[in-house]
Amino acid sequence: MMPQIKSTTFRLAQLGLMTAILSACSIWPDYKRPAVAVPGQYSQPQVGSVDANAQVISNWWTLYQDPALNDLVEKSLQNNTDLQLAAARIEEADAVMREAGAFLFPQVNLDADATRTRVTEAGAFPVFAGNPRNNYIVQLGTSFEIDFWGKLRRAKESARAQALATRYAKDTVQLSLASQVVNNYLILRSLESQIAVSQDSLKSREDSLALTKRRLEGGVASALDVHQAEVATANLRAQLAELNRLRAITLHQLAVLTGVLDLDIAKADINTLPIPPTPPVGLPSRLMEARPDVRDAEQQMIAANANIGVAKAALYPTISLTAGFGGESLALKELLTSPARIWTGGVGLTLPIFDSGRLNARVDQASARQKQAFANYEGSIRNAFKEVNDALVNLRQQSEREAALKQGEEAARKALQVSENRYKSGYSAYLDVLDAQRVYNDTAIAFIASRQARLTATVELFKALGGGWQPDEKSAKLTP
Repeated sequence: MMPQIKSTTFRLAQLGLMTAILSACSIWPDYKRPAVAVPGQYSQPQVGSVDANAQVISNWWTLYQDPALNDLVEKSLQNNTDLQLAAARIEEADAVMREAGAFLFPQVNLDADATRTRVTEAGAFPVFAGNPRNNYIVQLGTSFEIDFWGKLRRAKESARAQALATRYAKDTVQLSLASQVVNNYLILRSLESQIAVSQDSLKSREDSLALTKRRLEGGVASALDVHQAEVATANLRAQLAELNRLRAITLHQLAVLTGVLDLDIAKADINTLPIPPTPPVGLPSRLMEARPDVRDAEQQMIAANANIGVAKAALYPTISLTAGFGGESLALKELLTSPARIWTGGVGLTLPIFDSGRLNARVDQASARQKQAFANYEGSIRNAFKEVNDALVNLRQQSEREAALKQGEEAARKALQVSENRYKSGYSAYLDVLDAQRVYNDTAIAFIASRQARLTATVELFKALGGGWQPDEKSAKLTP
């Protein structure tokens, strides 16, 4: 009896080895990155100098050299609920990947049972074991599906791609979150600088109003001049109130993004922030493949490609190995003895014959999802190319706009000084002073807004590229 058992076990082992070797077969090709037609260089000319040693950095916000900004971004990365949600999705995807990988290995179960039964004594067969009787059984059993067509490996590949996609999705959320924090911080600093300019202008107009009232008392000015000065002063107070309101709202938004609801930030001037280094000239467009949203889209395409293999494998036979070993006895004390030993071993095959096209429909569904994933991947690359070009042109034009407004601000300041001196000397009407004050205030506010827009353009460029650029130390020069 023992030689027969060994022979059967040996045949099962041979069959298992053979099927394991054949499991290397696959009915669907491995993923290959599709070619997407994108120009080798960006269409917009790039600002900056050639720097072959430039390095991409992930913590791009540190290039603004502002400790307060660095602290805000770090707090947002620690406390933001969107990032916590993305992290939880990563944990879920990792667990799904581990589950898919576990199907590649046999599952072993321990089954135990104890029963007491009574069978009929009036039947066709006599009762030899007594009546009623006990029955005890304990058995280790295993079942293993041979991955002959690569179905399980494709399922694991899909789960792994989905897990990687959740990581890149988290990176996308992190990049977007950091951009929001930096942009709101720039808005805050811009509003604070506008408030400072408005306060200086208000002081100037209050002094002018006091001077006009004194000139009215001296019979030099008219009541019209006083009323015009009062209107200009009141309008500026209203503008200052609106700026303070916007600053408070922006501070509240930063509090939500950072998770610090009682956030308070000391005031500062936006002009103290340096302009970060821009990407080197000749930056290849292929580098935008490092963007997390592009990587996310590619992993989704990898998963969709693997799912086609899973669906196609379902059209072919499923081969499984089963085995069991244990003991069965009427008496518990004899359960582990040699006569009570039991074992089983077998091979199972399941082949779909007729299913009204259900399995073929699943293949078509998987193929359609793969086409959708490719379209999404191609669209993400094209959108990334557009965003980089938009950011480059915005940065260049905002730089030119800021330089022009800087000249306009200086000219408006000089014009204001001349008009005030002419009015005090009696050479011009007070209306000229009011007009010069208005022009200077508007020009100064516009210059601050242009400074914010230029800095915001650098943020959008970092976001479009998926990170910042750190130039070589010898060529690193920050624009004040």
